[in-house]
Amino acid sequence: MKNIAILSMMYTGILIITSLSSLQAQNTNNMEPTMPENNIFPKDQRGSADYFTGTVWVTPLLDKDSVNNFSIGNVEFETGARANWHTHPRGQVLIVTDGQGFYQEKEKPAQVIKKGDVINIPPNVEHWHGASANSSLVHIAITNFENNEYVTWLAPVTDLEFNEANQTK
Repeated sequence: MKNIAILSMMYTGILIITSLSSLQAQNTNNMEPTMPENNIFPKDQRGSADYFTGTVWVTPLLDKDSVNNFSIGNVEFETGARANWHTHPRGQVLIVTDGQGFYQEKEKPAQVIKKGDVINIPPNVEHWHGASANSSLVHIAITNFENNEYVTWLAPVTDLEFNEANQTK
């Protein structure tokens, strides 16, 4: 009898899970499509208009300390948003976790970057990165420090430069 009761409870649990999954699928089918969104980390602070074009959210994850000579942050670029041209004295690594956008080094063609890409940016290379005109972009930035310096901000990416990047296949 005890085994029958356990099997009955397991069967009931499976029915409940199946029903909930079915309801969730129905609700999902009735929803309008949305842009991909990274829900791993909450949006924290809006990126400064002095350094970004468009809406960008920066969430610090780990500050430089006595053990780690780097910082880690989650950066969310809404569609069309991008960083200014800039350099890092000890380089930077980007891990793209959602969406699609661009990475471009000065005097080189823009590269399409997408979820799953890892970009290793050498020290002092002038570059920019951000979302495409049709997609948001989310990446984790691991930025190395030299003394207390980690970035030198330069001029904004022009609309012409951004539009040329969006012609990249």
